Amino acid sequence: MKQIKPLSESGFTLLELLVVLGIIAMLAGIVGPQVMKHMGESKTKAAKVQIEDLAATLDMYKLDVGSYPSSDEGLKALIETPDSSKRWNGPYLRKSKIPLDPWQQEYHYVSPGEHGKFDLYTFGADNKEGGEGEDQDIVSW
Repeated sequence: MKQIKPLSESGFTLLELLVVLGIIAMLAGIVGPQVMKHMGESKTKAAKVQIEDLAATLDMYKLDVGSYPSSDEGLKALIETPDSSKRWNGPYLRKSKIPLDPWQQEYHYVSPGEHGKFDLYTFGADNKEGGEGEDQDIVSW
């Protein structure tokens, strides 16, 4: 006859699990806000790059057509032939739609602009004029 050995139980106690969960929660409380801060900064940088790219594309449009699109034609003139243009040589963007800013809002375009030949800008995360941090206005001038 075989002798039956008592089973040894291994595992974590409830107290050990609670301590580990407490440590993880504390780390998330410290690291989380820093990660969110950097995400906001990266969206701001992405908007600046998009505005620079759109401004360069508008310059190519002007070389072909002779003027920048009017405010009424807007950025849509970069992907569709405006009625008033006879020398349009587009589309000037690779994709068939105008990109949105990183906060999923449309870019604002005014031509002629108050600050240059055209004004291209976004109001940031809050979509309101002014602000700081992620809410700051990002402009082409």
